[in-house]
Amino acid sequence: MRIAILNSSGRKVGGIETYLNALIPALQRTNVQVALWYENDEPSSRDQIASDEEIPKWCVAKLGAERSLAELRRWSPDVIYAHGLDDPRLEASTLEVAPAVFFAHAYYGTCISGSKSWSNGTVRPCNRVFGPQCLGHYYPHRCGGLNPITMLKEYQRQKLRLELLRRYRCVLTGSEHMRAEYAKYGLRVQHLPLLVPPAGNSRHWTDSSPGWRLLFMGRMDHLKGGLTLIESLPEVSAALDRPVHVTFAGDGHDRRLWESRAAALAASCAGLSFDFPGWVEGEAHDALIAGSDLLVMPSLWPEPFGLIGPQAGLRGLPAVAFAVGGTSDWLKDGVNGYLAPANPPSARLLAEAIIKCLRDSSHYKQLREGALMVAESFSVNDHVSRVINVLEQAVVAD
Repeated sequence: MRIAILNSSGRKVGGIETYLNALIPALQRTNVQVALWYENDEPSSRDQIASDEEIPKWCVAKLGAERSLAELRRWSPDVIYAHGLDDPRLEASTLEVAPAVFFAHAYYGTCISGSKSWSNGTVRPCNRVFGPQCLGHYYPHRCGGLNPITMLKEYQRQKLRLELLRRYRCVLTGSEHMRAEYAKYGLRVQHLPLLVPPAGNSRHWTDSSPGWRLLFMGRMDHLKGGLTLIESLPEVSAALDRPVHVTFAGDGHDRRLWESRAAALAASCAGLSFDFPGWVEGEAHDALIAGSDLLVMPSLWPEPFGLIGPQAGLRGLPAVAFAVGGTSDWLKDGVNGYLAPANPPSARLLAEAIIKCLRDSSHYKQLREGALMVAESFSVNDHVSRVINVLEQAVVAD
C-alpha cells in the first residue's frame, strides 16, 4: 500500500509533527510505502519531519501548487492520510487524487479561532456546535482577536474545512473528547489511541536534586496557562520543605510577560527559581524531561490530547493538568499525577494538585511508576496496526 501523508509543515513545529516523525519510520517497518506532501518548510530553525528517512517529499511552497499536485498524482498513492492544511482549496484538490482519511489533532473545522474557548474573564471551554451563530458569540465571549475581517475570514475557512471533512472516508481522533466533538457533526469518526514515541533509558531516574524541579513545555500564550502556574507557586513553595525550580521550555508571544512575572516572584519568594531556555529538541529535550520531577500542563483551553504528557511519562515523569479536553485520556488521578478541577480553573486548585504529587515521597514514587505504566500503554505498534487497518478499509471502500 502506498500512503501519502499530508501536513501543513514539513518541520517539527508541534505535536502533529512529533507524531508524524514517529509514525513514518514505524509505517516503513511494516513494508508500506510512504511519501510526505506539505505546504511549507518553515521555520528553518526546526528539524525536518522524518529527516533520516528516504521517502519522497514535496513542498508546495517550493514547487508551487500545480507542480506539487502533479508530483503527488504521479506517485499514485492508494490512500491519503491527512493532518490538516492551511489552504482549504488546496486540500480540496488533494481529495481528488485518492481516497483519504483525516486525523483531527485540533479543532479543525469546528471553531472560528481553533481555541474552542471563551476568554472573557476566566477562560472556559466552549461546547457549542460550530455554525453561523458563532459569529454572534465571537466578540462577547472573546473567542479570538478583535479584527472583524480576520473573524469573517477564519469563519469562512473553518466552514470550508468542515465541508471538506465530509468527503473523507473517516475522521480519526486521538482522544475520546475529540471523538465526541466530531460526532456532533454526523461525521464518520473513530477514536484511535495515539502512539507515544519511545524514550531511551526510560525506566531509570535519579533523585539527587536538593529541590523539586517542575517543567512546563510548549507554546507560551494565554491559553497555555503559564501565568496561572506562576501564581500557584507561592502556595506550592510554602507547603513543601524543599526549594522549587521551574523550567519554562518553549516560546511564544507571552514569553516576556511570563519571564517578568517569574523574575518578580523569585525576588520576593525565597526558595523559588526559574529559567527559560526556549525551544529544546532532540537530546536536550530528553535530558530536560529526565532531569525534572513533575510536568505541569496548566492549559486553560481544552487540549485535544497533550502528547507531551505521556511522552514525559516514558521517563517516569508524573504530570499535573487542569481537567479539560482530552487530557483525562492519559492523566489518571492518583496513578500518574493529578487533574485539577477546571470549573473554573484557578492557581489555588493547580497548587493543590501539584502539592498532592510532591508532598509524600512514597506516593511520589508510586506516581513515577504509574507514569511509566500509563505511557507504555500507548503502543507504537498497536497504533500503527490500527492506522493501517483504517487506511486499508478506505482503499477497499473506494
